[in-house]
Amino acid sequence: METVEIKAFVPAKDFELSKRFYSDVGFTVAWSSDDLAYLKAGETSFLLQKFYVKEHAENVMMHMLVVDVAAWWQHLQAQDIAGRYGVRVVPPADQPWGMRDFVLIDPTGVLWRIGQNIDVV
Repeated sequence: METVEIKAFVPAKDFELSKRFYSDVGFTVAWSSDDLAYLKAGETSFLLQKFYVKEHAENVMMHMLVVDVAAWWQHLQAQDIAGRYGVRVVPPADQPWGMRDFVLIDPTGVLWRIGQNIDVV
């Protein structure tokens, strides 16, 4: 039984704003309709949906493993993602589970952990 991929459906309170946000974060909108968009960064992808229930959105968490977390962090800083979108970002830190990651909360309230594997001593 072979699989190809799995994609999460990420809610968007303001669909157009969220598409712009994720584009500025570093994703490409590969396809979009009035209520669904397919976003990609390299081989990573997810589906952004025009759907919002506060309790649901604020309990969605995404994790993205990257090769260079510092490059992603620097990109967010250069794009002034926090300032332009009024979102919360938490700087990179080494985690006890063997990752260096940072937190990004999107305009809808979805929490992202973006990180890379590190050696834990």
